[in-house]
Amino acid sequence: MKFSRTVQFNAVPEWSAFYISYSGLKKLISNLDAEANNRAVQLQRDSETISLISDDAFADFDAIFRRALDDELSKICRFYDEKSHELVNDVAQLKQDIYDYTNQVGHEEASTSSGSSITAAHQFSDGESILAAVNSAERVPLADKGGDSLSLNSIHGEFDEISDLKITLKKRIIALFVAFSELKSYVQLNRTGFAKSLKKYAKTLNREIPGNYVVNVVEKAPPFVAESRAEIDENLSELTTLFSAISTHGDINQAKVELRMHLREYVVWDRNSVWREMMGIESKVQGVGITNQGLLVSSNPIADALEHKSTASQPPFLIRTRFGIIRLPRLIFNSTTAILSIIISTFIVLLTVPIFDEPEPQACLAILIASSMLWATEVIPLFVTSMLVPLLVVVFRAVRSDDVYHERLSAPDATKYIFASMWTPVIMLLLGGFAIAAALSKYNIAKAIATWVLSNAGTKPRNVLLMTMFVALFLSMWISNVASPVLCLSIIQPLLRTQDTASNFPKALILGIALASNIGGMASPIASPQNVIALQNMNPNPSWGAWFFIALPVCILSIVLIWVFLLITLNPAKGAIYTKIERKTEKFDRTQIFVSVVTLVTIALWCVSHQLEGVFGDMGVLAIIPLVIFFGTGLLTKEDFNNFMWTIIILAMGGIALGKAVSSSGLLDTIAIGIQSLVSGMGIYGVMVVFGSLILIIATFISHTVAALILLPIVAQVGYSMDNPHPNLLVMGAALLCSCAMGLPTSGFPNVTAICTTDDQGRPYLTVSLFITRGVPSSILAYLVIISLGFGLMKVVGL
Repeated sequence: MKFSRTVQFNAVPEWSAFYISYSGLKKLISNLDAEANNRAVQLQRDSETISLISDDAFADFDAIFRRALDDELSKICRFYDEKSHELVNDVAQLKQDIYDYTNQVGHEEASTSSGSSITAAHQFSDGESILAAVNSAERVPLADKGGDSLSLNSIHGEFDEISDLKITLKKRIIALFVAFSELKSYVQLNRTGFAKSLKKYAKTLNREIPGNYVVNVVEKAPPFVAESRAEIDENLSELTTLFSAISTHGDINQAKVELRMHLREYVVWDRNSVWREMMGIESKVQGVGITNQGLLVSSNPIADALEHKSTASQPPFLIRTRFGIIRLPRLIFNSTTAILSIIISTFIVLLTVPIFDEPEPQACLAILIASSMLWATEVIPLFVTSMLVPLLVVVFRAVRSDDVYHERLSAPDATKYIFASMWTPVIMLLLGGFAIAAALSKYNIAKAIATWVLSNAGTKPRNVLLMTMFVALFLSMWISNVASPVLCLSIIQPLLRTQDTASNFPKALILGIALASNIGGMASPIASPQNVIALQNMNPNPSWGAWFFIALPVCILSIVLIWVFLLITLNPAKGAIYTKIERKTEKFDRTQIFVSVVTLVTIALWCVSHQLEGVFGDMGVLAIIPLVIFFGTGLLTKEDFNNFMWTIIILAMGGIALGKAVSSSGLLDTIAIGIQSLVSGMGIYGVMVVFGSLILIIATFISHTVAALILLPIVAQVGYSMDNPHPNLLVMGAALLCSCAMGLPTSGFPNVTAICTTDDQGRPYLTVSLFITRGVPSSILAYLVIISLGFGLMKVVGL
């Protein structure tokens, strides 16, 4: 494996910016090599022989490369110094807390009977002293109410707070052991990085940096000296002794085994880059759906293996024909195939049974129903259904011309018509949003802001819960509500590990992140796919300023109401262990500042896009600005571009194509007239309340994006058909309601993330019943906010 990959896969995600920039040094070496070749050519041209070329002509390369090495070494030393001091202080605090723990489980006779005279934490000179103190405290008999002696184990049964404290101390020891192990790995990895970089320089430029840089410079720097390594080993040994005192009754060997097991689990599960995991998860979820399973390949390989084992011994399914017997494997006869057969049969029936007098709406109705069923059941990936839409529209000629004659288009004309409609400014807006999200995540800007906010929330559970929910809301505005709950959970992991799983505090935190992430899906035009679909169905598109004016107050009030509801029903302060999230001390570097400025300028331009129509035409053109800047400057690479959620793009384009076909064929007018007759006599508010209830129910059981794809074009047409037309108001209200449908654990990816979150022992924090009893009322609260405050704000804006 290349060393750059080794650094990438072995780096602690939170420390990624402080490792040696091996890729940057390689790029510098490549640039110096190119410059050396250019100079050699020039010198040969100017000189009679190559022997006249002096090594002094390239000596400045050594100085340039050495300066780069010095900068990297200085960065590593600063970080090591801060981190090592921080961890040493944490160990000192841990000793103090263990001393307090021994005082809780013992009494005044403990020191007398054991011969110990410990009076302060600093008298614990080493782990052995603590081990002796804990053991002596545990051996001292205590009198119960009746005067009988009880062992420490029986006391634990009566005093839950002592048991909780012991669990907390154990978790803190594990966390510090992992941190010191990571620090040791950090030093070793960086030392190897310097050696590899110098070897690469010597091999590429055929010259070496004078003075043996590794031996005389690197190995004399504080992180790499023998004393530092010994200090880390000493702390690891002391933590092992502490762990044995708390957890293994003094058995050092057993303590080593358990700590190594925890370290291995951390490396396997937690060390993976949060953003790399999120991009993979987001692509899978948004591309193929949460409950995706294919026709022949399931998303669960274990279930596949079991099914294959159970069906392999069964005889094949036989079909007798006049030409012989056709043998079909039993594997293809499953529920997925049955659902697909029903959808195909429904499509054929709708095509053949006359419902309309004209063929275009008849064909379009069949396509609409079949596509909706495929999206809702997810028997094939969502984006595959979207690609199927233009195929069916063209083959069955389901579109008409836009002129006054509305003639049925031929297949070639239908192809041009439908593909021309699929690429719109809204798609460019989505790409611009992806670029901003990628930059904010790649350079840890979103995480830095979130950590800074949470570190200022204090230690009171109600304040931490509220700030965590607002952080999830903010992140969902810019990096999607698929990635934001994963990021938030990674930030609060140290906090969760200090809590007793029986406490309601971690439950409230995880549930609050999920609900707030769903609410955040309505906060900005690029926060979720349903908002992009809404913009496609709104004419004219509202500016970003107008969207913020409506959505932000709705989101804030919804978050506050849900927060109060969680405080009342869960009481997170009960049993909570008060721990503060660690504040990151590093400041933004120039790259982070540049990315932030470009992002803010782009958002500002989007907010005033209507005033700039004479220059840029549409906000989709403004979305090109971050794409050009981030990719043009090399801040984002082609790998980042390839990692865009292209399945989301295809899904949105398929929805646009279907909406265009439904409108062009005349089917949308027919549906709207039918619905209009049902809501005749209702005002715009009554229609929003009725449609809002319907959308809330549907979006709870199916994907929010799918609900928007199916319902928003119909909502827009109903709005146009009313005596007092307000299509944009109904469409935006419907889009917001799609995001607040969060009653079930499967209602959106944030909910799935929450219900699947487990503690260190693999036990889930949330149950389905707990989620439903909090999720359904939270959805209703958000619904009431949208049809009251949201409706008023939309009227003020003039939608």
